[in-house]
Amino acid sequence: MDHKTRITPAKEEAVKALKDEFSQYTGYIFTDYRGMTVEQITRLRRTLMEKDAAFRVVKNRFAKIALTDLDRTADDQLIGPTAIALVKGDEANVVAKDLFAIKKEGASIEVKGALLDGEFYNAEQIEAFSKLPSRLELIASLMGTMKAPVQKLAATLLAYVEKNGGSVESASEEN
Repeated sequence: MDHKTRITPAKEEAVKALKDEFSQYTGYIFTDYRGMTVEQITRLRRTLMEKDAAFRVVKNRFAKIALTDLDRTADDQLIGPTAIALVKGDEANVVAKDLFAIKKEGASIEVKGALLDGEFYNAEQIEAFSKLPSRLELIASLMGTMKAPVQKLAATLLAYVEKNGGSVESASEEN
C-alpha cells in the first residue's frame, strides 16, 4: 500500500508563506537546534533581528518545496530538526559569527551548512567564513589605511612649524 500525502489548502498556504518569506533573503544557514533552550533561541532571534536576519524553525518538507520553487536546493541540509538563519545581503558573515558565538556560550546548536548567494558551503567552510572580518570591518580598515598618510603629513607640517619657533596660530595669521 503506497502512502500518499494529501495536499490540503492549509499545507499549500504554509508552503506559499514560507516561499514568500524565503524570497526576501539571499542566504540561508542551516542549523540543528536540538537541545537549545527557549531562552537561547529567543536571544538568538533578537540578535539576528538587529542585523535584518531571522531564525526560523521549519518543517523540512515545506522548506524543500519552497526552496525548490525559488531555484535553490538544499535537500541534504533539511534532514532532522532544522532551523534556518535567513540572511540579507552582506550580513551572512556577521550572522554566522553570531551562530558560532552562541554555540561558544554553551548552546547546543550545530551549523549544518549554508546556501549563500546560490553557492553551497559545508559546516567547516561556514565556520571558516564566520572567522573572516565583516564587510564593515574591512571598510574601516581600508579607511584607516587611506587616512594614515594625511595624518603623517599634518603631523610633519605641525612639527616643522613648531621647530621654526612659530606656533600654529601665528603661522595661520601670517597667511
